[in-house]
Amino acid sequence: MSLLTLGLTLWVLAKVPDFAGEPAGQRRTLRGVLRLPGIRPVLGVVLSFVLAHNILYTYIAPFLAGAGMAGRTDAVLLVFGLASLVSIWVVGVLIDTRLRPLTLASIALFALAAGMFWLWRDAPLAIYAASAIWGLAFGGCATLFQTASARAAGPSADLAQSMLVTMWNTAIAGGGLAGGLLLERFGPASLAPSLLILIALAWGLTLRARDHGFATSPH
Repeated sequence: MSLLTLGLTLWVLAKVPDFAGEPAGQRRTLRGVLRLPGIRPVLGVVLSFVLAHNILYTYIAPFLAGAGMAGRTDAVLLVFGLASLVSIWVVGVLIDTRLRPLTLASIALFALAAGMFWLWRDAPLAIYAASAIWGLAFGGCATLFQTASARAAGPSADLAQSMLVTMWNTAIAGGGLAGGLLLERFGPASLAPSLLILIALAWGLTLRARDHGFATSPH
């Protein structure tokens, strides 16, 4: 990996043109971009949605063990992965004109999956069905969030994307921490209901961001 990284760096230095940057007086600061309408709701949805996802994804094995499916983790993740591919395709086809409904549908599907994981955690067929719905919810979400961020930020899309990536990585780390605490204190059965709280937050933020962020029509 280090050799590949070094080779890529040398190739970029040798081949990629050195385009002129923005004049210093025209550059936006991170604080200025954060104040743009729609940016904070998008970041809030990213944090809550991806945090919920990573609580479940990081600790899917102990969750399945609690459901008596410890030996089927690979199959459950396969179902999740295949459904994610379908989601990526659907989002790619429709995102130009359906950003808001796609985002709301993604959050609603995730809520449905979390509810199924909670209510029917001892039913293998329900677990597989919930995993497929979870994949449909998650597969295209990165594209949805990046598009919303870029539209809200306009010319400052690069800075907004850097904040989005930081928020995404924070949610990954937070999912590991929060999920571990939930497992230690309350056991695997606490994971699914905890997701619903975060998903509800993502839903509320998306609903409120109808003018900027997850707007009803592209700007």
